[in-house]
Amino acid sequence: IFRCREDACEVVTFSEVHELAAPRAKLTTRAIAWAVGQLRCHDIAVSALADMLGVAWNTVWHAMAPVIEAQLAAEDRLAGVDALGVDEHVWRHVGPPGTGLVTGIVDHSRGEDGRPRARLLDLVKGRTGAAYGDWLTEQGPAFTSGIRTATLDPFHGYANAIRDELPEAITVLDAFHVVKLGGQVVDEVRRRVQQDTLGHRGRAGDPLYGIRRTLQIGAEHLTERQVTRLNAKLEAGDPHHEVTLAWHCYQKLRAIYHARPETGRRLVAEILAAFPSCPIPEIARLGRTLRRWKAAILAYFDTAGASNGPTEAVNGVIETMRRVARGFRNFDNYRLRALLAAGGHRPWRKTPTHAHL
Repeated sequence: IFRCREDACEVVTFSEVHELAAPRAKLTTRAIAWAVGQLRCHDIAVSALADMLGVAWNTVWHAMAPVIEAQLAAEDRLAGVDALGVDEHVWRHVGPPGTGLVTGIVDHSRGEDGRPRARLLDLVKGRTGAAYGDWLTEQGPAFTSGIRTATLDPFHGYANAIRDELPEAITVLDAFHVVKLGGQVVDEVRRRVQQDTLGHRGRAGDPLYGIRRTLQIGAEHLTERQVTRLNAKLEAGDPHHEVTLAWHCYQKLRAIYHARPETGRRLVAEILAAFPSCPIPEIARLGRTLRRWKAAILAYFDTAGASNGPTEAVNGVIETMRRVARGFRNFDNYRLRALLAAGGHRPWRKTPTHAHL
């Protein structure tokens, strides 16, 4: 914008249209492109970019947002996707419970190097089967018919969406969450026995309280000293051997994913036959839960060990982005930032080459 200091000038102020900046823009196209590139490749706050450019947060973000939207719209993010992962996370830790949950859909397809792409495809509000199912419906049959594998955590809402919208896909229950269910049962039994025997919650010096973390460790990782201590504490605090039995059930559940496929399938059959009829109520409940997910658990062995690990990796990238930004209030801004940070634009970290001196 130019101002004429000549008193006789009737225009006084006028602007010049130039390819370096859009009409009425406050930043040049080069500055905007630089700022967008920084968000794509680095964990950096918009406020930091505004400080570097010497402008306000609103100035830089309002200039960047349309450019980011245009770039994301121009990308064919859904091309070549044949495996999906889904998980929820909290994008905003304020408001009534559940209002801050979003569903993240992640590409699990493998690239030329054989590794999962692990890139965010989209975020939708809510943690419901409808949220996931509606998103799949919006993509159309050309996309959904190409999905071969769909991994998830043990949430029936997402499972129902996969059943309805991805009938040809193999549903795989994430191994980590299967094992986690077993670990939770061990802890529930330990706390109940603690109350039944001592009449109070665990305290320092109580036998079962002292091994609460050891009970979560895989048997193959325990040292001889830990095994001796574990047995002594169970002998002292577990009179009816309920915690001991729950721990052995947990170890058998873990063994599924350390075995060869044929052995793993056999272990699953043994677990589903024994757990539901166990006299320990927590183990019986676990058995019924696992029985409902039988097909999805066994699918692990039919998909070369497909898991929801890539989705959890993307959640980690998003969480870092959210922390750097010190939180968000606007979901649309959050979605754009997440797609930019976890959409697969950042180069893979390469193994450093160390020079030998």
